[in-house]
Amino acid sequence: MNPTTTSSADRFLDETKALTCIHCGLCLASCPTYLETGNENDSPRGRIYLMRAVQEGRLPLGDTAARHIDLCLGCRACEAVCPSGVQYGDLLEHTRDHIEKHYRRSLFQTWLRRWAIEKVFPYPARMKLALLPAKIIRAIGVEKFLPGYAREAMSLIPENLAPAPVPEISPAIGATRGRVGFVSGCVMSVMFSATNAASIRLLNRAGYEVVMPRGQSCCGALFAHSGSLESARACARRNIEVFEGVGRGGTDPHLDAIIINAAGCGSTLKEYAGLLRDDPVWQERAKAFSSKVKDLTEWLVQAGLKLEIGNTRTPMPVTYHDACHLAHAQRITKPPRELVKAIAGKDFIELPESDVCCGKSNTF
Repeated sequence: MNPTTTSSADRFLDETKALTCIHCGLCLASCPTYLETGNENDSPRGRIYLMRAVQEGRLPLGDTAARHIDLCLGCRACEAVCPSGVQYGDLLEHTRDHIEKHYRRSLFQTWLRRWAIEKVFPYPARMKLALLPAKIIRAIGVEKFLPGYAREAMSLIPENLAPAPVPEISPAIGATRGRVGFVSGCVMSVMFSATNAASIRLLNRAGYEVVMPRGQSCCGALFAHSGSLESARACARRNIEVFEGVGRGGTDPHLDAIIINAAGCGSTLKEYAGLLRDDPVWQERAKAFSSKVKDLTEWLVQAGLKLEIGNTRTPMPVTYHDACHLAHAQRITKPPRELVKAIAGKDFIELPESDVCCGKSNTF
């Protein structure tokens, strides 16, 4: 593709944030792409150098720069070990936003990113339609005859796609301790609706009435991670407005928390204030919203949910793999382990390198 240079009017990085990186290299051992390639350009400090070089016009925005930025999984493991507190995720999102505006991709890449993904994944109704061929293929048993790349894509789709509807309001079981909102998500509501239903049951068991307001949109993570920040901001405004409408005025004071059970979504929801920092109309509303967002595991542990082992105890070893945006972006590692250990007991085994990215973030 034709490389382009950056003019002063196209500055996309917060220079202060970019200069926070002191190039110490402590991030290298935590970066999954650097560990795989050994290429400094595929490390966090290397990518920050590339970002600044593109912004300053020292490096054209061509295939080389775009590829090294594209290869980043966005796991943000570098942030958790950075002594300088570099906000790498913010730098990455703004760089990708700049790339999508100024770098000409192939027709296939453009179709895949801007249409197949951004016009389908964030919209549950469209995703259900898109999954129909996969359901039919599995139903008639011809999946094994597909090409290798198609079988790999099919393997990412859960076996059970049966919907598990939940009401807008789910009452607490026993004495009511409070009231929480629940973010249904776009992918979660279609591919993992049973997980949403189970999450709400756990909240009910913990004594919370759960409100899942209609009209929610994608949290915006998919857009932010793929370089469409304006679309991400539109999602943020929509969700803030929907949850404000649950009660009377402002972010509902009667909601003790807004619960999310997907790590990538949770980190974005908690960062709405940063996403809308340049919007004076929405910034304070975003802060109020994000201040109430809690991951399901941190809220259940905080609430003191008692899980009885009973007949649910597993007869085999159980381990836990950290979700990147839960462990690194949100710094939550202990609560999910406590919940798993409550069921597995002595059968729980800690997984070596459990915080290394599984790679799924780059499948889209």
